[in-house]
Amino acid sequence: SWVGNTKYRSTFLDSILAIKKGDVYNQGELEKRLSLNPSGRDITSLYMDDGYLFFQVTPVEVSVDNDSIDLEIRIYEGRQARINKVTVTGNTKTNDHVIMREIRTRPGQLFNRSDIIRTQRELAQLGYFDQEKLGVNPKPNPQDGTVDIEYVVAEKASDQVELSGGYGANQDRKSVV
Repeated sequence: SWVGNTKYRSTFLDSILAIKKGDVYNQGELEKRLSLNPSGRDITSLYMDDGYLFFQVTPVEVSVDNDSIDLEIRIYEGRQARINKVTVTGNTKTNDHVIMREIRTRPGQLFNRSDIIRTQRELAQLGYFDQEKLGVNPKPNPQDGTVDIEYVVAEKASDQVELSGGYGANQDRKSVV
């Protein structure tokens, strides 16, 4: 059962969770379906893509009887967070406007986890930055319901010189008989 959900109906959350009465209990699978599944199809992503940055979900085993476990999934939705500031740090050669045009998060918008992931992917595809050093630092402010987002980049060395050359001779030879 679901407790604390007001944004989404329990039946809808059941369809996202995709665990039915009689299924074999697998705590790892439950956690994956509740929080940060790589596919993005989980309860936490559902809420975080709609601005609920302060969202929390906690599964509680309320009854264990022989081979059955009753779960109560407790949700704290919090309030929706809006983006306050978006900044970029670490760029020394690349102009801010080149980076900012790839960023999907804008001040005033609702926080959206998928937009942040998409921004990271698009910054990596530019080819200017070290993919392993790309980062995001959300700085939430629960008091006023906002979040500042800092994108951290590390530029690749691009000051390489490439030289190439070739030499060849082509002579026509005629034989005299």
